[in-house]
Amino acid sequence: MWPFTRTSERKMQFRRIDDNFAVTGQITPAQVEEAAAAGFKSILCARPDMEEPGQPSFSLIAEAAEKAGIKTVHIPISGQLGEGALIKMERALKDLPMPMLGYCRSGARAGSLYSALRSAKA
Repeated sequence: MWPFTRTSERKMQFRRIDDNFAVTGQITPAQVEEAAAAGFKSILCARPDMEEPGQPSFSLIAEAAEKAGIKTVHIPISGQLGEGALIKMERALKDLPMPMLGYCRSGARAGSLYSALRSAKA
């Protein structure tokens, strides 16, 4: 047989910004259990649905998260951060359990959303 194997799911990698928030690129519904095992209590999706072919919809991620006991919020960002997105994020950080995992295509938009609020409160 071949000396290597290929799995259909890659292991989720995330980067902690602080004790309450971490970022990652696009996740799959199957990786939600991995997020739960890593201790995340909430998931933020900062990516619009159908941004890219083959991307799992937010509703699929939210369904998997509900089964895993994780709360979710969808704050899709296209372009610059707007006031509405910042208000929704502020509410999510107040109302949802921590720690939170934020994702988008690369993790940059989710991280920017969190960092914008952190710097505003500093």
